[in-house]
Amino acid sequence: MKCIWLIATLVSMNSMVVSAENEPWLDQHLQSDFQLPNGAASAGDLASIRNYGERLFIARFTREEGAGRPKATQAIIPTKRKRVSEFTFSRTAGLDAAACAGCHNDPKVGGAGDFTANVFVSEGFVNADFDSLDPQFSNERNTNHLFGAGLIELLAREMTTDLHSIRAQALKEARSAKQPVKAELLTKGVSYGFITAQPDGVVDLSALQGIDTDLIIRPFSQKGVFASLRQFTVNAMNQHHGMQALERFGSRWTGEEDFDEDGIKNELSPADIAALVAWQASLPPPIQKQPEDLKWQQAASAGEKLFQKIQCASCHIPALPLTSLTFTDPGLWDTAGTVRQGENAQSKISYDFTSQAWAKDLKKNEKGEYLIPLFGDLKRHVIADEQVASLGNELLSQRFVERDQFMTSELWGIASTAPYGHRGDQLTLNEIIRAHGGEGRAARDAYIALTDAERSSLVAYLKTLVIE
Repeated sequence: MKCIWLIATLVSMNSMVVSAENEPWLDQHLQSDFQLPNGAASAGDLASIRNYGERLFIARFTREEGAGRPKATQAIIPTKRKRVSEFTFSRTAGLDAAACAGCHNDPKVGGAGDFTANVFVSEGFVNADFDSLDPQFSNERNTNHLFGAGLIELLAREMTTDLHSIRAQALKEARSAKQPVKAELLTKGVSYGFITAQPDGVVDLSALQGIDTDLIIRPFSQKGVFASLRQFTVNAMNQHHGMQALERFGSRWTGEEDFDEDGIKNELSPADIAALVAWQASLPPPIQKQPEDLKWQQAASAGEKLFQKIQCASCHIPALPLTSLTFTDPGLWDTAGTVRQGENAQSKISYDFTSQAWAKDLKKNEKGEYLIPLFGDLKRHVIADEQVASLGNELLSQRFVERDQFMTSELWGIASTAPYGHRGDQLTLNEIIRAHGGEGRAARDAYIALTDAERSSLVAYLKTLVIE
């Protein structure tokens, strides 16, 4: 489908009078409408929208562009403050960054963040009128990298579809047989436990593992609470920058054009969010890079075998199969407060990632499926116990996810993204492996039982997983 792009020329700083009261980030932020094609986008279209998305990602937003939310909280559900915050920037609830790239920058833009870039998740307190780093009020999280994020969302979509099909088939069989039917929620080699469908349509969900009761896989955030990059982006732009997306904070949902009362209306259009999503979704995946040093190569080869032997790969699965590289935005599982498919005439765009240079490096299995080397399972696990508890230090649950449960961290890129752990307080790979408790305890104990040389080999293997 031929696309019509309406992007006005950027206004340069030299073409306007800049005063102390008017300093917008004009060299990064477009000041005009940006319209998307409806339907399939070409490789050229994707390149154009990616470029704009990157500008938004690195833009240091100013008040003239809508930065700040004096009368709105960081909550996912649009919520008013009781009073204007004394602080423009606040470590616990934002604003806590001028740009997305202020935290996502290691080893390059779109990457992870150092401990200094930690964020504080306190969304349960929608009317937070305090500034406190006390863990009883907020959970401290390190910044994850975004490389390969589009592939992760595509995996989650296909797996969610599989799980819903399993549930539908179990219900059909239970009605037909007039007796309960138990079914394993198994997709792409990952088990999310079992359901039991009753003939009357009731589904027993008591044996679920690592997933919500709606059987939607939410791969984003360290607790696994966002189903899509779009949901994640809309929330992050408000929390961290006070840049409010029209699709959540506009008059349709809030009855106001300037919900945060900062004097700026319509701060981020649906097209702005789509551009940010396109840039993140099309970031290349991390790779496994073979070292030039022969001894390192030999150690890494031995470490790969040990990774399997001590069961690290039971959760950090080296690769999951993906049927299609076509990414649509919005996706199937976006919720209220986010633009959803079919809501207006121009609400869906799709990209074929096979046009991207990095796609040619993806291996395929015997079925022709793409093997995505994420080293993860898109599942929540209990990762702390009474003896090994450093990864269970949070005091608040997030979106009904228990405090000691976290999504399996994808290990691709791990050699480029120290420090480690959800708080970023584990400085080395050796430290983070030793910090595994709960469901990771057996692998951790097996690692400790290895010889020094074997542990060094396993670490050498992990250090081949890099972002380039």
